Amino acid sequence: MKTLGYLIARNCKIFYKDKGLFFSSLIAPLILMFLFVAFLGNVYRDSLLSVLPEGTQLEKKLIEGFAGGWLMSSLLAVCSVTIAFTANLVMVQDKVTGRANDFAVSPVHQSLLALSYYLATAIVTLMICFAAVAVGFIYLAAVGWYLSAADVFLVLLDVVLLVLFGTAFSSLVCRFLKSQGAITAVEAIVSASYGFLCGAYMPIASLAKGLGDALTLLPGTYGTALLHEHFMGGAIEAIGAGGIPAEYLGEIRRGFDCTLSFFGNAVPEWVCYLVLALSVAVLAGIYVLICSLLGRKRKK
Repeated sequence: MKTLGYLIARNCKIFYKDKGLFFSSLIAPLILMFLFVAFLGNVYRDSLLSVLPEGTQLEKKLIEGFAGGWLMSSLLAVCSVTIAFTANLVMVQDKVTGRANDFAVSPVHQSLLALSYYLATAIVTLMICFAAVAVGFIYLAAVGWYLSAADVFLVLLDVVLLVLFGTAFSSLVCRFLKSQGAITAVEAIVSASYGFLCGAYMPIASLAKGLGDALTLLPGTYGTALLHEHFMGGAIEAIGAGGIPAEYLGEIRRGFDCTLSFFGNAVPEWVCYLVLALSVAVLAGIYVLICSLLGRKRKK
């Protein structure tokens, strides 16, 4: 455990030592938040009003709280994965500089080394994502706060699970990358596509049925749905308290992916957690196993 702690501290220190990399990772969620609010806010406000009965009047605060909940949940769903790729640059840099070869011939077991990269990346990503959560809470408090104490706790839990998933996914991919240019290219591809694939930029319910069903096979989709529900559930309940019929509330939940549908069947919240947790365990296990096997092969 002492060796693992030393390796984790060493990996985190290398990441934070690169001030440009650290601050760019920290600012990236804020830039994405600004773009969401500036260019997508009106889209989701209008989408909400289009679902409600004609002539329905809602308080501006309630509309802003609902739209803000969607924006913040989408932002965190994307950042939990994209920032993990940036944080995993330490592992790739060790290959470029030759440190990975030094570790390969050292007494440190390769599975322990792989675990240290994973945990260090998760810690770095969590710190940046929690900073984004704090900014998101401040924004919602300013425009329209409808989160309960339970919602806040569940949002934090969702972020932790999504970061662990993003770290496992990025670690598995980055294990096969051998240059900084390669990870930069992969990060660009993931940043451009992941938001669409997980339902962060556009609700899966608004896509063609075949495409929507295919996207529900991806584990990140379930983490995004959890964030949508916990960020927007309070606002939807407030809309219902204003006298809106239950069938319209159900349509809002389905239309904005608060209630995810798997081939026509509604997915319970506990199933979303189960899918996400199993995905973390499987991806992380495969990553550690591959690192261990490749490490043995290199020693031979």
